[in-house]
Amino acid sequence: MTTSIPVYYLPIQCSDHWQDYEFIDGNLGMKYERWGDVKLVRPDPLVLWPSQSEAPWSNYDGWYHRSSKGGGHWDFQRSLPASWKVHYRNLRFIVRPTDFKHTGLFPEQAVNWDWFMPLIKESAEAKLSVLNLFGYTGGATIAAARAGAEVCHVDAAKGMVNWCRENAQANNLEQAPIRYIVDDCMKFVQREGRRGNRYHGIIMDPPSYGRGKNGEIWKLEKNLWELLVACREILSTDARFFLINSYTTGVSPTVLANMLQDIVSGMGGSIYCGEVGLTCKSDGKALPCGIFCRWVRQDVN
Repeated sequence: MTTSIPVYYLPIQCSDHWQDYEFIDGNLGMKYERWGDVKLVRPDPLVLWPSQSEAPWSNYDGWYHRSSKGGGHWDFQRSLPASWKVHYRNLRFIVRPTDFKHTGLFPEQAVNWDWFMPLIKESAEAKLSVLNLFGYTGGATIAAARAGAEVCHVDAAKGMVNWCRENAQANNLEQAPIRYIVDDCMKFVQREGRRGNRYHGIIMDPPSYGRGKNGEIWKLEKNLWELLVACREILSTDARFFLINSYTTGVSPTVLANMLQDIVSGMGGSIYCGEVGLTCKSDGKALPCGIFCRWVRQDVN
């Protein structure tokens, strides 16, 4: 019987290194934020408490209003550029307000970048290959490439992959070894297995529900295990790490840990899991945003 890989539960992980982003205040389903010098108000279903601060909510640049029919619209108090850049450490990202309230960046993910970048850097003499599935606009891709990895960025939405290219350009990484793939993640991983391609690190941020490039249906509860099994086939024998993010309501860190334990069984190392979040500037409260589960073969000292 294979010895189970130990699982450690971490307190909520919030980055305190942002300068171009602030979660200024929260109030009954709304979040007041600063992105560079632009202040936005957006819905957030987990802000269930009223504001206790004197934050100037009326001093916003853009306010996203949900529609009872679904979707929503932005109300802008001043003319904003179509897009602008925000910085995190030595990384730069292009953000823009989208029709679905998002800006193209999830700042709470910075704690994951801070975790895997040292793992990549310590292996600089042997360039690591990293696969980023459901890669969105490429926050993790840019962080991994900046750390020195060869990265394969996969997303079914061409617009998101193009946005990742913009982010690479903003970081002077146009010539970096990044592959940009518009494809269904499941099909891509299965093809990589047949090709014999292997990766030292896998990052994924699977949605609750989605559609592939050719209309393939993705449901996390139904398809995540199958994808993880396929990923096991493309993990290098000397793989360094595996990271799963999730924003799916009802899926706990323990569920991800149980799955990842089986996937990396026999590979040694440790598993760490918990929540990612944002610290509110006005009152110090931590707003949980999602969950993570990380396997690492050997921690960086």
